[in-house]
Amino acid sequence: MKKKVVSLMLVAAMACSMAACGSSNADAGKTDSAAESTTGSDSAASTEAASTGETANNALKIAIVSSPSGVDDGSFNEDNYNGIQNFIKENPDSTVTPIQETTGDTDAAVQAVADIVADYDVIVCCGFQFAGIGTIAQDNPDVKFILVDSFPTDADGNTIEADNIYAMCYAEQESAFCAGMAAALETQTNKVAVVNGIAYPSNVDYQYGFECGVKYVNETEGKDVECVELPSYAGTDVMGNDVGGNYVGTFADEATGKVVGQALIDEGVDVILVAAGGSGNGVFTAAKEATDVKVIGCDVDQYDDGANGDSNIILTSAIKNMHLTVYNALCDIAAGSFKGGNVTLHADTDATGYVSEEGRCQLSAETIDKINAAFDKVKDGTIVPAADATVNDITPEDFEVK
Repeated sequence: MKKKVVSLMLVAAMACSMAACGSSNADAGKTDSAAESTTGSDSAASTEAASTGETANNALKIAIVSSPSGVDDGSFNEDNYNGIQNFIKENPDSTVTPIQETTGDTDAAVQAVADIVADYDVIVCCGFQFAGIGTIAQDNPDVKFILVDSFPTDADGNTIEADNIYAMCYAEQESAFCAGMAAALETQTNKVAVVNGIAYPSNVDYQYGFECGVKYVNETEGKDVECVELPSYAGTDVMGNDVGGNYVGTFADEATGKVVGQALIDEGVDVILVAAGGSGNGVFTAAKEATDVKVIGCDVDQYDDGANGDSNIILTSAIKNMHLTVYNALCDIAAGSFKGGNVTLHADTDATGYVSEEGRCQLSAETIDKINAAFDKVKDGTIVPAADATVNDITPEDFEVK
């Protein structure tokens, strides 16, 4: 099961350019309350520029269109937003307006972009649900698009490349592989799990990579750690495949997230990778109310979110450096050196990984050494974790331990 048409640029090209997972509002397209005004050194001037549609000199008028969990979700969307904010700190005449698409529906996501395309110089689209912007971009060649976690598609669903779309996907399965190893090496009950939002490719990557990390530890360390799945929350991917796992069904349902988390804890699970956006906040709550349960954060370092009185529930975090990618793409636009293309970023560019810094994780030194040794094999291609069917034909069952 392969993607219809996929044309990838060399990862090395991205590596050369690199310098440096909330709550939802009531109405679709509503500006996030966490960042309702445009951002800049002079808020009055920025607001005036936004209202007149004018920008100073080479200033950029930027919109970020996000999923239902918004740009203050503490994870995926927020990391992308931080990349924009970092750009604006250095380019204070530029402005940003967050737009929150509250349904998570793919058609609604694309329509949200179409509704604003005439008003901005750059539109940052956060998530797989925005893949269908290909036609919009082709019809608006003067607008630049930064598409995160997906490649653009045309009206027939075929993957395309466009001169005005810089689209990046991340090998989340690599970061999740580290998370799976961490969970399997640190669990006390020998039961671990992943909680996801929707079975988009990036979320399936997290699930499959985690399962491969657990399998690797089981075979190399002689352990028998189980990845627990709740049949009532099994996922179906975008190609109609049953991928199992534990899927909330949305990225913005904290209550159901807590139900899923509590059900897994009741099954004896003591380490949970949470890749569910705002829904994941409920899993965090379930873990904080339990005893001796740890959570692995997703997309960004979530250690601060794990604070629980005098303790912390975060074991580590599986990360991908989206803010850096977004920042660099904006710098290229401002400098007139922007090039469209579809790029997949891997561990060899430090785009994927996990948190091992002292004070930001609770991994033993022995666990860190074992993960690092295996991750070196991921970086050089010796170990290839399973991923969504649109990425490779490897399933966790087919994954080979080397």
